[in-house]
Amino acid sequence: MRPQKIKPTEAELEILQVLWTYGPSTVRFVNEKLKGERNVGYTTSLKVMQIMTEKGMLDRYKESRTHIYSALVEEKATKIQLMNKFVSTLFGGSASGMVLQALGNHKCSTEELDEIKKLIESIEKQTDHEPK
Repeated sequence: MRPQKIKPTEAELEILQVLWTYGPSTVRFVNEKLKGERNVGYTTSLKVMQIMTEKGMLDRYKESRTHIYSALVEEKATKIQLMNKFVSTLFGGSASGMVLQALGNHKCSTEELDEIKKLIESIEKQTDHEPK
């Protein structure tokens, strides 16, 4: 059976990011973290997390008085899926087009540029070792 493609909404992605960063958490904890970014009510967070549980994105542990939610979708796989769709939809499948656009619109720090250079060197080494 093929793994189900997850298509999280913006609100669901925000919740997933909290759970990926901090691990299994209560609705109250997730809501407090979300409030740092924007004004979101507890009942809104609760409802979205309940819907995410129904969709199979979250698991809910009911053993304690407060329910603990955890992400069932993997961070890396979800980000790869969303990035592939993003590149395909906005940049016609061109990863270099996306990178050039991002670098042209954002001032990179020296540290970020060093990381980018290391990544390019790593990719070049892998390409040099591939049979032609």
